Amino acid sequence: MAVLLTLSAVLSAVSYWVSPIPTNILVTARWLAILASCVYGVSRRSLTTWIFIAMLAGAAIGHDWPHVALNMRVISMIFLKLIKAIVAPLLFATLVSGIAAHSDLKKVGRMGIKAIVYFEAVTTLALVIGLVSINLSRAGSGAKVPAASGEGLAGQKASATDTILQIFPENLAKSVSEGQILQVVVFSILFGIALAMVRESRRLPLLNFTESLAETMFKFTNIVMHFAPFGVGAAIAYTVGSTGTGILLNLAKLLVTLYVALFVFVAGVLLPVALLAGVPLKRFVAAVAEPVSIAFATANSEAALPRAMEAMEAMGVPRQVVAFVMPTGYSFNLDGSTLYLSLASIFVAQAAGIHLSVGQQLLMMLTLMLTSKGVAGVSRASLVILLGTVGSFGLPVEPVFILLGIDQLMDMGRTSVNVLGNCLATVVIGRWEGDFGEISSRRAQY
Repeated sequence: MAVLLTLSAVLSAVSYWVSPIPTNILVTARWLAILASCVYGVSRRSLTTWIFIAMLAGAAIGHDWPHVALNMRVISMIFLKLIKAIVAPLLFATLVSGIAAHSDLKKVGRMGIKAIVYFEAVTTLALVIGLVSINLSRAGSGAKVPAASGEGLAGQKASATDTILQIFPENLAKSVSEGQILQVVVFSILFGIALAMVRESRRLPLLNFTESLAETMFKFTNIVMHFAPFGVGAAIAYTVGSTGTGILLNLAKLLVTLYVALFVFVAGVLLPVALLAGVPLKRFVAAVAEPVSIAFATANSEAALPRAMEAMEAMGVPRQVVAFVMPTGYSFNLDGSTLYLSLASIFVAQAAGIHLSVGQQLLMMLTLMLTSKGVAGVSRASLVILLGTVGSFGLPVEPVFILLGIDQLMDMGRTSVNVLGNCLATVVIGRWEGDFGEISSRRAQY
């Protein structure tokens, strides 16, 4: 059946550009291919499969019946509104719980400071690599999407003072209603620090509330994502119906750009870090092979967490270091997701034909550097952060929906790098602390 789906996708894509064949034959072949994909989707009952099928069907509707496709935007806008409803409470809950839950950083002292500094340095490099990669490949250039409907930094000439003032909130409700994500993040960080300073008996009720809120919002996200095939299909139908099929070529270029950027990050950042820290590479590669494979197959870094922690402890990293660094890294050191967010946000601007100055791109990177700390290791959680960020910069949302069509392929790569980066961080911090022991004989399989 996998072969059938692949063949259907190829037939459907080829039929858009093969002109010598009569139009009626092309349309018939295209919809037969999509019908075959639907049969496969029913047997799989996979959300990823149905999103991919919706992408094919949306492109077909936009190409064959553009007048129908132009009326389908309302469906994608409903999906957008549901996603936007998630952003603020999700960021607030994850950031506050992530900061306040580690109020014992004073106790772990040196290890905590080293871990935070390491996380910030590596994720910043990931942002820079993503930013440079998308500006070099310009994967979004030439794509035609509807113009942005909102007003943001991309469409305004603001002074440096105004730009700085936009970072800080004066009214949380106003920040939420206006989609000022960076203001929500700043408030959440300050609130989390304040909560961490409260004595434990008073802190726990609020901490439990934010943890419950975060879990609830992820369940909310899962519910909304069941509507994703309709939102994605409608968005692609509207885009193709109004601008043509060129956006599909841009998506292919973006996918290649992402994997090249991830490779550059691993080879140019993680490998030198491992060499400088004296990490035994052969043992490390053998230890991370299984958890990284699990992350790649499931596109869910949380699924690989138990095996990753076990593997790092088996390498000789003390349990207390693994128990602190690995879970903290899942909130503050998602290298692959951070790189993807910087790359995807600039792709949206390029696809919209909106030029962002160097200052605006750096401000967007600052926003992503903060908002990415609230991205959990859950599939498609990055979508929420990306939508909130591009919305606050006045960029159109249609390209974000279109990204969902290839999100699974991108998610597999970025999630693998998330797990790899956190495993390396655990070993590096262990070596810096002088607590990295020799491999035990009973765990020699690593």
